[in-house]
Amino acid sequence: MAYHSPRQSQNLFQFNPSTPPPPPPKPSAHSSGRATPQAGPPLPPPPGQTSQSQPYRDHQQPFAQTYAQNPAQAPQQLVQPPDDGWLPDVLKDKTTVDLHHVLQNPDLQRAIIHSPETRHPSLPASTAPLQALLAQNIAIAEQLKVLESHVQHQRESTQSRLLTLRALERQWRAKQAEQDAALREFSPPSLYQRLSGAVAEQDALCRGLEESFLEGEGVGGNDAVASEREVTEFVRRLREGRKIAYLRAERKERWDEGRVGGWR
Repeated sequence: MAYHSPRQSQNLFQFNPSTPPPPPPKPSAHSSGRATPQAGPPLPPPPGQTSQSQPYRDHQQPFAQTYAQNPAQAPQQLVQPPDDGWLPDVLKDKTTVDLHHVLQNPDLQRAIIHSPETRHPSLPASTAPLQALLAQNIAIAEQLKVLESHVQHQRESTQSRLLTLRALERQWRAKQAEQDAALREFSPPSLYQRLSGAVAEQDALCRGLEESFLEGEGVGGNDAVASEREVTEFVRRLREGRKIAYLRAERKERWDEGRVGGWR
């Protein structure tokens, strides 16, 4: 096997400007010309997704601003722990009896550790993210209190409007009952009943008129012959009665067939 130096390798693969670039690789036999290209700019999202997610983003914007203002979201720096054998300066000149007293008193130990004058610099550095998160929680709690008061006010206003609506609804039902009582005689069932009674009454009137003329209850007794004047008057009255009876019967028939506008 022969080995070439780097310089010889560079000479072998030296680029010639006059040589055209090699053609792109041909697609395989299993691929088609309509295949999706592997590389290219990403497609934009559909318009529907952007419009649907916009209200949620607007709702989360105040809380996002709160999180953005929180310094604890930044990368935390490494906190250097205390060295071995570190003691607060206030304890370095204490006697063994005093140190033993400190060891026996947990409250005193806690006070020395967390005191701004005796604590180690790593303690506030390690609790700074926690303090920032607590401040953030307090700010969110204040926002929730404001929203709670607003929701409570809206609830009371809605309840008052609902009670007013119920009172107006009862008044409207009372007025509707009065209106129905006042217009009951002009209702379709009442008008139909009156029309049926008028048809029967007119038929009875015509039959009574005929029977009265045929029985000879007029002037002259039962055996008297009706004069021409009486016959003319009878025919006129019977014709008028039959005309009214026919009109009423026609109206009732149209009503029964559903040809009366506004009632059926």
